[in-house]
Amino acid sequence: MELTEILTRIYPLPPDSIDKIAEKSERIEMKKGTILVEADKVCRNVFLVAEGIVRAFCYAKGRDITFWIGEEGTVALSMQSYINSKPGYESIVTIEDCVLYKISIDNLHDLYRHDIHIANWGRVFAESEILRAEKALIPQLFTTGKERYEQLLQQQPHLLNRIPLENLASYLGLTPVSLSRIRANMQSAH
Repeated sequence: MELTEILTRIYPLPPDSIDKIAEKSERIEMKKGTILVEADKVCRNVFLVAEGIVRAFCYAKGRDITFWIGEEGTVALSMQSYINSKPGYESIVTIEDCVLYKISIDNLHDLYRHDIHIANWGRVFAESEILRAEKALIPQLFTTGKERYEQLLQQQPHLLNRIPLENLASYLGLTPVSLSRIRANMQSAH
Protein backbone atom coordinates (compact mmCIF):
# COMPACT_ATOMS: atom_id res chain seq x y z
CA MET A 1 0.00 0.00 0.00
CA GLU A 2 1.43 3.38 -0.94
CA LEU A 3 1.66 6.37 1.39
CA THR A 4 -0.96 8.30 -0.61
CA GLU A 5 -3.50 5.50 -0.18
CA ILE A 6 -2.86 5.21 3.56
CA LEU A 7 -3.24 8.95 4.08
CA THR A 8 -6.37 9.36 1.97
CA ARG A 9 -8.10 6.41 3.64
CA ILE A 10 -8.14 8.58 6.75
CA TYR A 11 -8.97 11.91 5.11
CA PRO A 12 -8.72 13.14 1.50
CA LEU A 13 -5.73 15.40 0.99
CA PRO A 14 -4.78 17.56 -1.99
CA PRO A 15 -1.65 16.40 -3.86
CA ASP A 16 0.58 19.20 -2.54
CA SER A 17 -0.29 18.29 1.07
CA ILE A 18 0.51 14.63 0.35
CA ASP A 19 3.82 15.75 -1.16
CA LYS A 20 4.65 17.70 2.02
CA ILE A 21 4.04 14.61 4.17
CA ALA A 22 5.99 12.41 1.75
CA GLU A 23 8.97 14.79 1.95
CA LYS A 24 9.06 14.36 5.73
CA SER A 25 8.42 10.59 5.66
CA GLU A 26 10.84 7.72 5.32
CA ARG A 27 9.91 4.31 3.87
CA ILE A 28 11.45 1.61 6.08
CA GLU A 29 11.40 -2.17 6.24
CA MET A 30 11.27 -3.94 9.60
CA LYS A 31 11.68 -7.62 10.35
CA LYS A 32 9.12 -9.59 12.33
CA GLY A 33 9.64 -8.99 16.05
CA THR A 34 10.95 -5.42 15.75
CA ILE A 35 9.83 -3.10 18.53
CA LEU A 36 8.51 0.16 17.06
CA VAL A 37 7.30 1.70 20.32
CA GLU A 38 8.63 0.76 23.74
CA ALA A 39 6.48 1.09 26.88
CA ASP A 40 7.54 3.73 29.39
CA LYS A 41 9.54 5.66 26.77
CA VAL A 42 8.57 8.66 24.70
CA CYS A 43 8.19 7.64 21.05
CA ARG A 44 8.95 10.49 18.68
CA ASN A 45 7.60 8.80 15.53
CA VAL A 46 4.37 7.84 13.83
CA PHE A 47 4.34 4.71 11.64
CA LEU A 48 1.96 4.15 8.74
CA VAL A 49 1.67 0.46 7.89
CA ALA A 50 2.11 -0.23 4.17
CA GLU A 51 2.66 -4.00 4.41
CA GLY A 52 2.42 -6.40 7.34
CA ILE A 53 0.84 -6.43 10.76
CA VAL A 54 1.79 -4.82 14.06
CA ARG A 55 0.31 -5.21 17.50
CA ALA A 56 0.10 -2.96 20.52
CA PHE A 57 0.30 -4.56 23.95
CA CYS A 58 0.94 -3.81 27.59
CA TYR A 59 2.08 -5.98 30.46
CA ALA A 60 -0.41 -6.88 33.18
CA LYS A 61 -0.26 -9.63 35.78
CA GLY A 62 2.88 -11.15 34.31
CA ARG A 63 1.76 -11.42 30.70
CA ASP A 64 1.38 -9.17 27.70
CA ILE A 65 -2.11 -8.18 26.68
CA THR A 66 -2.71 -7.36 23.02
CA PHE A 67 -5.25 -4.56 22.79
CA TRP A 68 -4.77 -3.39 19.20
CA ILE A 69 -3.82 -4.99 15.91
CA GLY A 70 -2.83 -2.81 12.98
CA GLU A 71 -2.71 -4.09 9.44
CA GLU A 72 -2.09 -2.45 6.09
CA GLY A 73 -3.46 1.07 5.97
CA THR A 74 -3.35 1.76 9.70
CA VAL A 75 -1.29 4.18 11.77
CA ALA A 76 0.80 2.88 14.69
CA LEU A 77 1.89 5.24 17.45
CA SER A 78 1.84 5.92 21.16
CA MET A 79 -1.05 8.35 21.61
CA GLN A 80 0.45 9.51 24.93
CA SER A 81 3.69 10.47 23.16
CA TYR A 82 1.82 11.94 20.18
CA ILE A 83 -0.48 14.15 22.24
CA ASN A 84 1.44 14.86 25.46
CA SER A 85 5.09 14.09 24.61
CA LYS A 86 5.07 11.66 27.55
CA PRO A 87 6.03 7.98 27.79
CA GLY A 88 3.29 5.64 26.65
CA TYR A 89 2.07 2.57 28.50
CA GLU A 90 2.15 0.36 25.41
CA SER A 91 4.70 -1.38 23.26
CA ILE A 92 4.13 -1.87 19.54
CA VAL A 93 5.90 -4.69 17.73
CA THR A 94 5.84 -6.09 14.20
CA ILE A 95 4.32 -9.57 14.03
CA GLU A 96 5.17 -9.95 10.36
CA ASP A 97 7.93 -8.46 8.26
CA CYS A 98 6.64 -4.93 7.60
CA VAL A 99 7.03 -2.01 5.26
CA LEU A 100 6.25 1.23 7.06
CA TYR A 101 6.34 4.94 6.47
CA LYS A 102 7.89 6.75 9.42
CA ILE A 103 7.43 10.43 10.18
CA SER A 104 8.55 12.23 13.30
CA ILE A 105 5.84 13.65 15.53
CA ASP A 106 7.66 17.01 15.52
CA ASN A 107 7.60 17.14 11.71
CA LEU A 108 3.95 16.11 11.64
CA HIS A 109 2.98 18.79 14.17
CA ASP A 110 4.95 21.36 12.17
CA LEU A 111 2.98 20.33 9.07
CA TYR A 112 -0.25 20.77 11.06
CA ARG A 113 0.75 24.38 11.82
CA HIS A 114 1.47 25.23 8.20
CA ASP A 115 -1.12 23.28 6.19
CA ILE A 116 -4.80 23.32 7.12
CA HIS A 117 -5.47 20.18 5.06
CA ILE A 118 -2.85 18.23 7.00
CA ALA A 119 -4.17 19.69 10.27
CA ASN A 120 -7.64 18.43 9.34
CA TRP A 121 -6.13 15.03 8.48
CA GLY A 122 -4.64 14.94 12.00
CA ARG A 123 -7.96 15.90 13.59
CA VAL A 124 -9.89 13.24 11.66
CA PHE A 125 -7.19 10.67 12.48
CA ALA A 126 -7.48 11.45 16.23
CA GLU A 127 -11.29 11.30 16.06
CA SER A 128 -11.18 7.95 14.27
CA GLU A 129 -8.81 6.59 16.93
CA ILE A 130 -11.29 7.56 19.65
CA LEU A 131 -14.06 5.72 17.80
CA ARG A 132 -11.81 2.69 17.22
CA ALA A 133 -10.92 2.53 20.91
CA GLU A 134 -14.59 2.79 21.86
CA LYS A 135 -15.53 0.07 19.37
CA ALA A 136 -12.85 -2.21 20.85
CA LEU A 137 -13.69 -1.51 24.50
CA ILE A 138 -17.46 -1.89 24.51
CA PRO A 139 -17.58 -5.48 23.20
CA GLN A 140 -15.05 -6.48 25.89
CA LEU A 141 -17.55 -5.31 28.51
CA PHE A 142 -20.76 -6.76 27.13
CA THR A 143 -20.03 -9.80 24.98
CA THR A 144 -18.74 -13.29 25.62
CA GLY A 145 -15.43 -14.58 24.31
CA LYS A 146 -17.30 -16.73 21.82
CA GLU A 147 -19.24 -13.71 20.54
CA ARG A 148 -16.02 -11.68 20.17
CA TYR A 149 -14.42 -14.56 18.24
CA GLU A 150 -17.49 -14.87 15.98
CA GLN A 151 -17.35 -11.12 15.33
CA LEU A 152 -13.68 -11.43 14.37
CA LEU A 153 -14.57 -14.28 12.00
CA GLN A 154 -17.18 -12.07 10.34
CA GLN A 155 -15.20 -8.83 10.17
CA GLN A 156 -11.52 -9.84 9.88
CA PRO A 157 -11.21 -13.57 9.11
CA HIS A 158 -7.88 -13.02 7.32
CA LEU A 159 -6.24 -12.22 10.68
CA LEU A 160 -6.63 -15.82 11.85
CA ASN A 161 -3.82 -16.98 9.56
CA ARG A 162 -1.57 -14.00 10.25
CA ILE A 163 -1.56 -13.64 14.02
CA PRO A 164 -0.14 -16.10 16.56
CA LEU A 165 -2.81 -17.81 18.66
CA GLU A 166 -1.59 -16.34 21.96
CA ASN A 167 -1.77 -12.78 20.54
CA LEU A 168 -5.19 -13.41 19.05
CA ALA A 169 -6.44 -14.84 22.34
CA SER A 170 -5.30 -11.83 24.39
CA TYR A 171 -6.73 -9.46 21.76
CA LEU A 172 -10.11 -11.17 22.30
CA GLY A 173 -9.72 -11.06 26.09
CA LEU A 174 -9.23 -14.83 26.34
CA THR A 175 -6.57 -17.29 27.33
CA PRO A 176 -5.12 -19.44 24.53
CA VAL A 177 -6.79 -22.48 26.12
CA SER A 178 -10.20 -20.78 26.13
CA LEU A 179 -9.78 -19.69 22.52
CA SER A 180 -8.79 -23.22 21.48
CA ARG A 181 -11.85 -24.59 23.26
CA ILE A 182 -14.17 -22.08 21.54
CA ARG A 183 -12.67 -22.93 18.15
CA ALA A 184 -12.98 -26.68 18.76
CA ASN A 185 -16.61 -26.36 19.90
CA MET A 186 -17.50 -24.30 16.85
CA GLN A 187 -15.83 -26.80 14.49
CA SER A 188 -17.58 -29.77 16.09
CA ALA A 189 -20.92 -27.96 15.78
CA HIS A 190 -20.50 -27.76 12.00
